[in-house]
This record gives sequence, structure tokens and C-alpha cells, in this order.
Amino acid sequence: MSYAVAGRSVIVTGGTRGIGYGIAEVFADAGAYVTIVGRDPDVAAQAAARLADRGATIDFVIADISKPSECARMASEVVTRRGGIDVLCANAGMFKGKKLAAMTEADYDETFDLNMKGCLFSVQACLPALASTGHGRVVVTSSITGPMTGVPGWTHYGASKAAQLGFIRAAAMELAPQGITVNAILPGTIRSDGLLKLGMNLDEAAASIPLKRIGDPRDIGHAALFFASDEAGYITGQTLVIDGGVTLIE
Repeated sequence: MSYAVAGRSVIVTGGTRGIGYGIAEVFADAGAYVTIVGRDPDVAAQAAARLADRGATIDFVIADISKPSECARMASEVVTRRGGIDVLCANAGMFKGKKLAAMTEADYDETFDLNMKGCLFSVQACLPALASTGHGRVVVTSSITGPMTGVPGWTHYGASKAAQLGFIRAAAMELAPQGITVNAILPGTIRSDGLLKLGMNLDEAAASIPLKRIGDPRDIGHAALFFASDEAGYITGQTLVIDGGVTLIE
């Protein structure tokens, strides 16, 4: 089955690299008008150029979505350029390890400002445009870490990702009368720049996963494409784990 999103306006926050880039790539290949959002102009321009080389219609906006005013500007720019917003993939996030005993308020604030506040206010900023389509879609990139598993040194990250699930369930109820669905994807170990910077032994990590491979960012993109489709129009407030089966291990 091919999910029809051709011609629809899709925003992917954090879409310049990693999982976000994989999401953008899948939507671009499906014929959507994709706007990727990031904080680094050079990285954003390079990512947009690579996507455009695939024959896609791509744009980018430079914004720090940890700031509500920047979220509002992002949405306004996309509406001006594209005429509307059909899908918001609220993907931008960060993960910096810090043991609980050494945690500072600044560490906590930095993580929650982007992972949770950025998620909430990017959705808020896009609401009028999403509602006007009659088929608005919000897809949040959460994680198995926090909602389902725990990792030492990631208490603030895990808490922020669990908070996103509380958000999507309440938002799904609130926005259902406007025809907007709100769902979340929970990735496991996905190949990305951030993962490589952690110094993880990828062969060992793959061996511990039932499917015996590290996930690809496009694996998350395909799940996001499904949630954004008309075929998923009766699904809201739900989560989908994409982890190669790792959470099945006792």
C-alpha cells in the first residue's frame, strides 16, 4: 500500500540530520512538500540540497523551537511559503548524558526546553493551519527510553520523553473535534550522528537486538508516513514502538 501524501505540506523539526532527516527523506520520496527545521543554517541548506537532488520539493526554516516565539515564526513562514500545514513531525530533540548526582538545573532545563516545551509549542503554533485542512496530523518522535526502559545517565532525557506521551494523549483528546490526530513513535537504537558520538559499539548493540541490526532513520520515517496518511485517520493518541524487538527482551 502506498500512503498518499503527495502535494501536502509537511514540517519536520530537527529535520536536518539523523532521524529527522530520515523522516524528511521518506516524505519527500512520497511527493510531499517538505520543510525541514533546524538551528544551523549551513547544515540545513546542505540537507535541503541533498533532498532536492532526489527530485523533491524542499524548503528549510532556521528556528530554535525551544522558544515559543520561534515556533510561531516557523509556522508563519511555512504557511506563507506553502499555503498551509498538513503534517507536523515534532521530531527535534537532544540527548546529553549526565548522571543524576551531577545534574544541574541548567542540564534539566536545556533538555526539557527542547524535548518537551519545543514539542508542545511547535504543535500550538501549527494548530490553526492544521485545523483548516480537515486532516491535520501531528507525529511526535519520543523514545523507548523513559516510557519503556531506563538508562543510567539519562534521567532528564527519559523523563522528557515520557512527558511527551502524556502530552500526546491529552492533545489527542483536545484536538480530535478539529479533525487533528496526534500520535507518537518510540524509536529504539537508530543509526545517527548522535548515536555515533556516544562511542557505542554498533556491532555489539546490533547483536543485542532480536532483528540483529541497528535501525535506520527511514524506519522511523515510514512509521511517520503511516500516521500522517488518510489511512491512519481513525488512529489518535497512540504510540508505535520501532526498536527491532529490543523491548521484548526480559
